[in-house]
Amino acid sequence: MKATGIVRRIDDLGRIVIPKEIRRTLRIREGDPLEIYTDKQGEVILKKYSPIGELGNFAQEYTDSIFQSTKFISFICDRDSVIAVSGLPKKDIINKKISPQVEKLIEERKTVISDGTTGKQYSVLSEGKEDEFVAQLISPIMSQGDPIGALFLLTDDKSVKMGEAEMRIAETGATFLGKQMEQ
Repeated sequence: MKATGIVRRIDDLGRIVIPKEIRRTLRIREGDPLEIYTDKQGEVILKKYSPIGELGNFAQEYTDSIFQSTKFISFICDRDSVIAVSGLPKKDIINKKISPQVEKLIEERKTVISDGTTGKQYSVLSEGKEDEFVAQLISPIMSQGDPIGALFLLTDDKSVKMGEAEMRIAETGATFLGKQMEQ
């Protein structure tokens, strides 16, 4: 654990304010759920809660099946980082932060297709492989009306154009994953 040097008091309702700098650094937004942990030494630990992270193994199996049937690289992310990937080495992608550009697309709640011909290219990750993908399909995962993540179909093949069929696959998958979160 790293000390920040910031000390805050608990108010009469039991609340504590997380400083803006820490919220910005950790990408904690208003309304984001935080999970509370305690340990035997009396420490209280707050951790960003990822509802879609609960689907860990299921999400991985889902990306595996999409990759096997479409041969497109597939990711599932929560609102911060990649939680499942197929078609690329997992160690290169898992837990990598998504780009602010993709975060904004998730917030807009629309499926987006881009390829070399549209002129729009989205950086998928904050760092690393973002420039390798020429065709992309990003479909937000919604649960109870809130965006909680996204499903991606990606390729580095410049001759591939994603269309209606790929959009239906991604939207169906995103809807299915959102419904799983509601149960």
